[in-house]
Amino acid sequence: TMATFYDTLTEDRIAFIKRQHIFFVATASSTGRVNLSPKGMDTFRVLSPNTVAYLDMYGSGNETAAHIQHDGRVTLMFTSFDQRPNTLRLYGTGQVIRAAHPQWDEYVPHFDQICNQRQIIVAQIKSTQDSCGFSTPRLEFKNERNTLVDYLKKYDNDEMASKLASQTQSIDGLPIDLS
Repeated sequence: TMATFYDTLTEDRIAFIKRQHIFFVATASSTGRVNLSPKGMDTFRVLSPNTVAYLDMYGSGNETAAHIQHDGRVTLMFTSFDQRPNTLRLYGTGQVIRAAHPQWDEYVPHFDQICNQRQIIVAQIKSTQDSCGFSTPRLEFKNERNTLVDYLKKYDNDEMASKLASQTQSIDGLPIDLS
């Protein structure tokens, strides 16, 4: 079927998002590489029909923050791997909220706290797109991985702060504002 665009998230699309165990985040700046990251765990929240957020964990880089700070554009994608195929894309602009940000206390209560979380990515959704997902394979969800959380538990607050402070630029050299 043809892709269909909408201005907001409707209840049926929100229900679809809640059923998914993985989502993907794509960002880019005007130059350099396009970044596409898979995300899991229970970290995604729909805050309104046009606002979503996810708790972003420490990783090998911080391309999403660099791109959002320099360009703002973000696309989030959810796809079903079960019996009923569907792909949902959310197009919008993002904002990086770190613990020192004035809005941190507004957003952090929406999430279960995870050891050594890095930031919250908030996206204002401009449009959504449903498409068929007919070529997406059927896969069975087994369980979440604990590998990242187990890895992050090894670091105390000072060690983690040092790791986070070391992520000052993207792989293409874009500076990242850590405030």
